[in-house]
Amino acid sequence: MVNQNQVQQWHVTEPYLDIHCQLGEGPYFEKDTQTLRFVDIKQKRLHTVSVTEGPDSLKTLQLDSPIGVTANIQGQDPQQKILVALKYGIALLDRKTGQYDYLTRIGGEPDRMRSNDGAVDPHGRFWLGTMNDFHVGEPQSEGSLYRFDLGKSKEEVESGLTIPNSLGWSPDGKTMYFTHTPENTIFAWDYNPEDGNLSNKRVHYKHKEKGHLDGFRVDKDGNIWHALYDGGSVIKISPAGQILGRIILPTNNITCVEFVGTELFITCAADEDSEEGTPSRKYGGGLFRVDVGTTGLDHTEFKLE
Repeated sequence: MVNQNQVQQWHVTEPYLDIHCQLGEGPYFEKDTQTLRFVDIKQKRLHTVSVTEGPDSLKTLQLDSPIGVTANIQGQDPQQKILVALKYGIALLDRKTGQYDYLTRIGGEPDRMRSNDGAVDPHGRFWLGTMNDFHVGEPQSEGSLYRFDLGKSKEEVESGLTIPNSLGWSPDGKTMYFTHTPENTIFAWDYNPEDGNLSNKRVHYKHKEKGHLDGFRVDKDGNIWHALYDGGSVIKISPAGQILGRIILPTNNITCVEFVGTELFITCAADEDSEEGTPSRKYGGGLFRVDVGTTGLDHTEFKLE
């Protein structure tokens, strides 16, 4: 058990980019161009900012579909085309024109569902969680976790989910982590790199403090840096499932994180429930950053062929 006095803390007081997303999510660092892209699911936007040029370099691509998460594609220039998870499934997005073509569609009743979070596994397969779209109201247990191989075949790995969230893998690639927000739990499986099959499902960490587990990234030492929606913070969870650190932010609804070198960039959602003039209301939907002194695992590119 880690003594709370030994938990490292960082304090962030203002955003790097005061952008006011409705639901900022899915930060993804493109090393070759030193740019960070992230999405606003509700406003159907893909944002890109150069971390070398700074906030004034922000560019926004408006889509006609909720966009949950993105990934690079093996053999493709990410400045031209990327993989995106949209309302009806995964698609190839032309970043110059905003046009997209679906590769594979998700299951369930299409009008009731949308893509949420996802990630590419160590062998180039794309995993995606789906949930009820906003117009349905309170999410029901109609969501699923899918695995897509080569953009064609689709397998439903888990069903009956409500808000499936982030996925990630241990540095050795042998453990897969998955957050189911309503249970406030990170689950772990033994991951078979040959066929992507999972076994030995277990609880890795159950959050019992304020906030709801949302998105995460894994660092080079296997620690999970996890955003807390309605918790105003990011927690650092050890491979043994203990809290080692905490980033305190000035707004409540923290959604996801991404490593850019030793800096952690943090997305969040608007906080319309807080009083006008409070920091949480003022900075809700911003993009934050803080140096945490460690680096994350590199992203794997999606294998389309």
